[in-house]
Amino acid sequence: MRPAPAAPAGARSLVAIGEWTTDAPPSVLGDLGFPPDPLTGIRAVPHPATIRRLLQRLDGDALDAAIGAYLRARTTPPQPSEPPSKPALRTISVDGKTVRGSRTRTTTAIQLLAATDHHCVVPAQQQIASKSNEIPAFRPLPDAIALTGSVLTGDALHTQHGHGAYLRKRGTHYLALVKKNHPGLYAQLRKGPWGEIPLDHHTRDKAHPRDEIRRLKVAAFRHIACPGARQAIQVVR
Repeated sequence: MRPAPAAPAGARSLVAIGEWTTDAPPSVLGDLGFPPDPLTGIRAVPHPATIRRLLQRLDGDALDAAIGAYLRARTTPPQPSEPPSKPALRTISVDGKTVRGSRTRTTTAIQLLAATDHHCVVPAQQQIASKSNEIPAFRPLPDAIALTGSVLTGDALHTQHGHGAYLRKRGTHYLALVKKNHPGLYAQLRKGPWGEIPLDHHTRDKAHPRDEIRRLKVAAFRHIACPGARQAIQVVR
């Protein structure tokens, strides 16, 4: 199997992208779909000005959707050695990212909210509007993903009642990270009878010349102030 062609990493301008395309070897041009000349067999590449006009006319959201659909179609989850007793949930992580090299002298860097599964596939991403944040961009993101049979995770910023209600309406599970930015919910969970609950998981590893100890406890609650939540996990690191 031939390795995938290298991307034009580090190309921060249309001029650099055009130069990379001009210097690309014939095998890469073939992988990118450039047809050979029927007489000479040479694969002609477009002029840098043509590439610039094409990129300027692209719909960014449509391109994201097309790439996400392509990656989902080509991704085959690894098969377990033994068939599970019940279907495993697909895990999807939502996190914000900054586009490298997108900041200019007059504009701030472009912020994206991306959904990534545990096979390193990004099925969807949404640009965060300028002078806004990740919270309003959250709901349009899962709209583009089939969430049935999934569990969605995010950082504490997305522990929002509206997010939880939306995800339960979509029929998916979710893990909400609770910190002190939600004082009422944090206090409710902290007052649980954790001292009486047995330890479910414990690890101790060496990393960065120090000991890393993690302890997990799981408890069922009759009521948690999160839509559909019935369990809490205490994480001690």
